[in-house]
Amino acid sequence: MGIFTRFRDIVSSNINSMLDRAEDPEKLIRLMIREMEDTLVELKAACAGVMAEAKRIQRQHEEAGSRARFWADKAQLAAGKGRDELAREALVEKRRYRQRADALQQELADHQRLVAQYQADIGQLEEKLKSARDKQRLLVQRHIHAERKRRAQQEIRRIDSADAVFRFEELESRIERMEAEADLVNYGRRESLEEAIGSLEFDEEIERELEALKNPQSGREKRV
Repeated sequence: MGIFTRFRDIVSSNINSMLDRAEDPEKLIRLMIREMEDTLVELKAACAGVMAEAKRIQRQHEEAGSRARFWADKAQLAAGKGRDELAREALVEKRRYRQRADALQQELADHQRLVAQYQADIGQLEEKLKSARDKQRLLVQRHIHAERKRRAQQEIRRIDSADAVFRFEELESRIERMEAEADLVNYGRRESLEEAIGSLEFDEEIERELEALKNPQSGREKRV
């Protein structure tokens, strides 16, 4: 199982736990991104460690191969000089270093495969992280929109309730009463205005009668 596969299992477990608790989707997104970032740091650190170890094994492998070639040359020299016993001892050393070089070669191959696996996991996780960051803004905006819509629907249901309707009707009745009172005030003003004008007409008639009393001759002339 790859490192990234294990990471996905961990993230999936955390996400399922948060969903069970009905966590805020924004928190869920941030958690996913944070876990991806933390895991990416760990993967890169682990990969760097394996790469350093692979370089160390590579150096040991080259050194073992060099020593094997050295003792092969010594064995050739001893055999050429008729020193068979020395040649045998040199060949034993050659075989020992060759076996070590072969073991180191296998260990180096294992480390190289592990480095390749780390690099593949890192590349896959970086791609997922980039995609998550690109989608984070959109998902957050969708969540905000959904939350606002939910609140709006709740407000609509609250307004449609019997208590709210009663309050609106009560408010409407109060406004109607205020309008009626305003009309009454205006009606009183109109009555006062009519009375004032009527008084002027009445006063004018009185003045004519008074003038006739003062000048009876003038009144008879007007009648003739």
